[in-house]
Amino acid sequence: MKDIITGSEALMRSLKAEGVTTIFGYPGGAIMPVYDALYDYTRGEKKAFDHILVRHEQSAAHAAEGYARVSGQVGVCLVTSGPGATNTLTGVADAMMDSTPIVVIAGQVGVAALGTDAFQEVDLVGVAQPISKWSYQIRRPEDVAWAVSRAFFIARSGRPGPVVLDFLKNAQTQKTEWKPQKVDFIRSYVPYPKVDEECVRQAAELINNASRPLALVGQGVELGGAQAELVEFLEKGDIPAGRTMLGLSALPSNHPLNVGMLGMHGNFAPNVKEQECDVIIAIGMRFSDRVTGRTDRYARQAKVIHLDIDKSEINKNVKCDVPVIGDCKVTLPAITQLLRKCKRKEWRDSFKPLAEREQERVIEPAIHPSGGPLLMGEVVNAVAEATGGEAILVTDVGQNQLFSCRYFKYHRQRSIVTSGGLGTMGFGMPAAVGATFGAPQRTVCVFMGDGGFQMSIQELGTIMETQAPVKMIVLNNNYLGNVRQWQDMFFERRKSFTRMMNPAYAKVAEAYGIPYQLVVDRADLASAVKRMLDAKGPFVLECAVMEEDNVLPMTPPGMSVDEMMLDINV
Repeated sequence: MKDIITGSEALMRSLKAEGVTTIFGYPGGAIMPVYDALYDYTRGEKKAFDHILVRHEQSAAHAAEGYARVSGQVGVCLVTSGPGATNTLTGVADAMMDSTPIVVIAGQVGVAALGTDAFQEVDLVGVAQPISKWSYQIRRPEDVAWAVSRAFFIARSGRPGPVVLDFLKNAQTQKTEWKPQKVDFIRSYVPYPKVDEECVRQAAELINNASRPLALVGQGVELGGAQAELVEFLEKGDIPAGRTMLGLSALPSNHPLNVGMLGMHGNFAPNVKEQECDVIIAIGMRFSDRVTGRTDRYARQAKVIHLDIDKSEINKNVKCDVPVIGDCKVTLPAITQLLRKCKRKEWRDSFKPLAEREQERVIEPAIHPSGGPLLMGEVVNAVAEATGGEAILVTDVGQNQLFSCRYFKYHRQRSIVTSGGLGTMGFGMPAAVGATFGAPQRTVCVFMGDGGFQMSIQELGTIMETQAPVKMIVLNNNYLGNVRQWQDMFFERRKSFTRMMNPAYAKVAEAYGIPYQLVVDRADLASAVKRMLDAKGPFVLECAVMEEDNVLPMTPPGMSVDEMMLDINV
């Protein structure tokens, strides 16, 4: 007997077949048939999914990102057409920039209304195509199973990324015979390129002959699940390693070969040493402008080996001498096998005076100030010490992001969730919600500035309803701090619309029934952090921090990485 079902039911079965357990969404007219089908799949004997009702569709996309980043699974969000769909596009672009696998499923008007400017109609595929890995319009119910399977295959394979499915209303309600589909091959799509053995040999030879090699570790190591392979590679070659912001938890903070964070506000030693090394081994990173500074002055003395799964990244920003294209879980061991076991003590030791200079002039004053107002760095350090490197760090964007990435500690894999490429304010809170569902056994701490907190403050409703145990640390300096710092440095201290008038966060938290504490005096910081971490559910910890604190070190725009500033005189 044929199994005849609606397209909406086919979607439910297809999602279940892909192993989906959590959906972040917001209902509306054009997706209502799907939500009706979802009703039965969220309760009773048929229960397969937890649906998290966000308060804004952009938050659904960011929550799906947070879920994906900590779980390694594909994040899913479900929204209606028109503004519901377009509201997710910031999250889609964010996921594309940061290689995060999510699938956005949006309702759409029926096929007969396409192109008529019908209520809440928008050309979603046309809008999403440039900022997604794949966008597709489902017009018939018989195409649902195939489209969903293909979407998940594309999203999670190779270099991960976002996929957008535009689901016409007639395809949701019309019926078809149920035929499960499994897409694991697309003729024009090669997610895992064949490794060139000659390139592997050349890379190993360059490293073996190097006296001052430096590894640049990116998120590709985490995405490829190659953390153990990375450690084996580094230890055999005795190679110091700097990490990009998104790659911070790819190598434990306390590993002896970890020399710090790369980039504009990274650590002093690895940035300076990029200009002194003789071989750079870039692993799963894309040579972002925030890492390289001026590319015409960047590491001109070094041979560059670039390991990446995405061929389009090779020679895009920095000229590469040896490209090793492929999954780093495969390419790293292949190179390691050809490496000579060696010691590079003199090279490693040369990082120490630079690290000590930063420690004395920047880090100690930031995390152990002798007096004055509370500082962002000491708040981050207090939470990092209290969580022992075991927590997941989620950040918003701005000074809160830079301070927290610098001073948090990472001992476990998939421990950082931040908006790197797009720099999306308002990302932090919904991404943290997603992270609590993606890794329910772990503590999730999200640092936000007063600006970013208010960009997604409505998601306190989601946290209230789900009791997601998000530990929210609001670093309140009454400014859009990062922009204010740049205005002070580069715009003659003309603070144009960066001063903020903020609400009484205590009353906001009370309205949502979320425990709250304000810290003004550093003597109260440790006990407040303990109270927050001991709380079983969500918690808002507001810290009144120095208004004009600056993130240091800093490589100013237009300068090379070895011109990094340890002090700011404005």
